[in-house]
Amino acid sequence: MTALKELNLVAYERPNNSDPVTKRRRKLLDKLTEQMRLAEDASYQPTAYKWVDGEGGERQRVQVAKRVKRWWGKDAKGNTVLTVRYGSKPLELAKGKQAIKLADENEVLPTLAVIAKAVEAGELDAMIELQAGAPKLRRKTE
Repeated sequence: MTALKELNLVAYERPNNSDPVTKRRRKLLDKLTEQMRLAEDASYQPTAYKWVDGEGGERQRVQVAKRVKRWWGKDAKGNTVLTVRYGSKPLELAKGKQAIKLADENEVLPTLAVIAKAVEAGELDAMIELQAGAPKLRRKTE
């Protein structure tokens, strides 16, 4: 038993995986990671699994390519702009501003890394909640 005395023992607390804020944060971080991989390698193609009817009526699980849209591109003036999307819509990062202007495409990856750190720190939680259409507090009717 002397070996156990050397360890730092603590009470176990079960992680709360049903917290909606944590779920939204994790969802955005997963998408940011996907965009970072796409920025590193233009030929990156994520895959997903799908069930299809095979020969003889048997259902088979096959791997299919997943469509991923880049969150950055050129605007009408030729500037590189980056949007952060939650679902299909860009997040409003500041009042009336949904895009980040970059000098060139080489800045996409470092900018995505900065955004990922902000998401992990919880800086975008309020924006994500608005975008996700979180239930509003209902007025009490008397």
